[in-house]
Amino acid sequence: MTKPLLKGVLKTWKEDRGFGFITPDNGGKDLFIHISAIGQASRRPVPGDIIHYQVVRDRNGKFRAINASIEGVSAENKSTNKLNKGKSSFRWIMAAAVGLLIITAGAVFLYLRGGG
Repeated sequence: MTKPLLKGVLKTWKEDRGFGFITPDNGGKDLFIHISAIGQASRRPVPGDIIHYQVVRDRNGKFRAINASIEGVSAENKSTNKLNKGKSSFRWIMAAAVGLLIITAGAVFLYLRGGG
């Protein structure tokens, strides 16, 4: 059975430590959330963000948010990032090849000019 998706507002966020607390919409105590629960969001969370999440009890018996997302913030698209990375690698290789060709042509020109 899948845990229900809950909603709350990010009350505090400690950017330097990568965690914060959510105030649940359904009331109750503030809930701990770690950056690892958010996954591949296109930006880091900030206080005031609406967070969708599931809840688990950790091995210490405390509740924490998991499988979280920030409302209105898209997840990073890993396939797009890989595609863009591939394009930049190809461009770099082509630029290096053209540069090598220019250097070689210059060397041949100088050789022929000096030897003729």
